[in-house]
Amino acid sequence: MQIGQVIRKYRKENNLTQEEMANRLGVTTPAVNKWENGNSYPDILLLTPIARLLHISLDTLLSYQEDLSDAEIGNIVQEMDRRLKEDRYEEVFQWAKEIIETYPNCKMLIWQLATILDAQRLLQSVSNTEKYDTYIINWFERVLESEDEKMRVRAADSLFGYYTRKEQYEKAESFLKYYSEQSPERKRKQAVIYSKTGRCQEAYKAYEELLFSGYQMLSMIFNSIYMLAMQDDNLDKACEMVKKQQELAHLFEMGTYYEVSCQLELAVAEKDADAVIDIVQKMLESVEELASFTNAELYEHMTFKKLEESFAKGVRENLIKQFQEDEVFEFLKGDIRWENMFK
Repeated sequence: MQIGQVIRKYRKENNLTQEEMANRLGVTTPAVNKWENGNSYPDILLLTPIARLLHISLDTLLSYQEDLSDAEIGNIVQEMDRRLKEDRYEEVFQWAKEIIETYPNCKMLIWQLATILDAQRLLQSVSNTEKYDTYIINWFERVLESEDEKMRVRAADSLFGYYTRKEQYEKAESFLKYYSEQSPERKRKQAVIYSKTGRCQEAYKAYEELLFSGYQMLSMIFNSIYMLAMQDDNLDKACEMVKKQQELAHLFEMGTYYEVSCQLELAVAEKDADAVIDIVQKMLESVEELASFTNAELYEHMTFKKLEESFAKGVRENLIKQFQEDEVFEFLKGDIRWENMFK
């Protein structure tokens, strides 16, 4: 049961109207109404007076709440934002500290309040900001104990940022273990540590690996959208996706083969003989440069496996076989340009 529901339940049991309760607590009737409807929460200093007025314990009032709903957390964060605009940082910090003590197991609430407090002390140029360090770091470390992986990563991200800001790079690096091995963000943060600690070659390599894997992912996404557009008979969108794939291959220095091959399927679907012949010719001519990206400056710190000399020959043979036997190219048979290409 939420605190507002508890207040309504015991207010009625004590035969109190919202107005009577408001008068005894020194607040407005709309304030009590908002509590009961879950639109806001009583000030931390009012919890004990409310419990006494309703003849219940604080535990009953709080319903042993270990966690809060997203809406409840949102209301507390909004209240904090309001206080930060109107009150001194130190006063808001103490208020937040009491809220956290009231809900010590609500990891999302703790992380959000700690994150806001950590950012605001920098934005407001708070004096003696170091005196808040112990509390804020302790709150982030408590969130690291969460059973929710997302919460652990959020806390690790906050701690990484804090220690990087303090130039304690070894400590910052220790929090990368909370990220998945496959996480691009983990690799990016590792590259940041490399660059900050003078390991420039390793930083370059890490960033280049992110670019290379990023190209592969983006290319697959554009192709998936292209196929969806074709399925949806949206030719304009399909053309746009092919154009994006071409631009992507150029931007990431993947070479001619990748820039032209992405155009083939659409040209075949449109039965554009001129376009198909032009694309196929460029593909066959650029097979020898299929791995040209391995020599691109963009990836100069990466090490690629060297392709066997027979690789390009095998690719060319397979392409020619596909072009000659695949039914989708039937409309080109009899075209002298198409036939001469494979002689």
